[in-house]
Amino acid sequence: MTRSGVMPALTVAASLAALGLLWWLAAGAWQSRALPTPVAVWRTLAAEAASGDLFYNLGATLGRVVAAYIVAMVVGTAIGTFLGLSRRADRFFNPWLVLFLNIPALVVIVLAYIWFGLNEAAAIGAVAVNKIPNVVVTMREGARAFDPAYSELASVYRFSWPDRIRHILLPQLQPYLAAASRSGIALIWKIVLVVELLGRSNGVGFQISLYFQLFDVAGILAYTLAFVAIMLAVEFMMVQPLERHATRWRRRAA
Repeated sequence: MTRSGVMPALTVAASLAALGLLWWLAAGAWQSRALPTPVAVWRTLAAEAASGDLFYNLGATLGRVVAAYIVAMVVGTAIGTFLGLSRRADRFFNPWLVLFLNIPALVVIVLAYIWFGLNEAAAIGAVAVNKIPNVVVTMREGARAFDPAYSELASVYRFSWPDRIRHILLPQLQPYLAAASRSGIALIWKIVLVVELLGRSNGVGFQISLYFQLFDVAGILAYTLAFVAIMLAVEFMMVQPLERHATRWRRRAA
């Protein structure tokens, strides 16, 4: 690893170590069940992992996150691009978009369970519906920023629609796709926990609800930190490498 890569890693490690030390000092000073020490949380985490419950519930939540993310990105990208390219459609549907942006996530989740039942389709659909308007707004701005010169170039060289999408559409939308994707992951997994807390029988949200009823803060923190660690791993091992791969043509041009 180069010096430029070592220094940021050391900074992150030092920052996390300082946070852990602060947590340990606060827990030692308060000495209450409401704030367990890092050691107590680690013991709970190890016990849940040994029983298999941790991995089962993490897998259930992660599956819902992935499903809702795919639905939200596909639907939101299609609608946002269409609205960005059509002023008439944008004027007509903009009130709808503003309405859905301001409906609380809790309302959408409750209505989905009432209308469609306590099932996986309702849970994933509720999460996706909460995220789609945000994706639409981001992708609409990306479509509005299209350079018409590239469209004219595609017409002159008679690009097929697949070629237009690959060489004209996607490169210009890439920064907006990256922004919608990154914010989408952060928002979706938080909403998934609420969905599980209200109407599912497994997952991280369900376990947090269970430990809340037992006033077991160590269990709440154990599951929270475990899933946050997974999402951080997804960010650093998948999202950022894919983003660098998608923007490699810009670095070459520079």
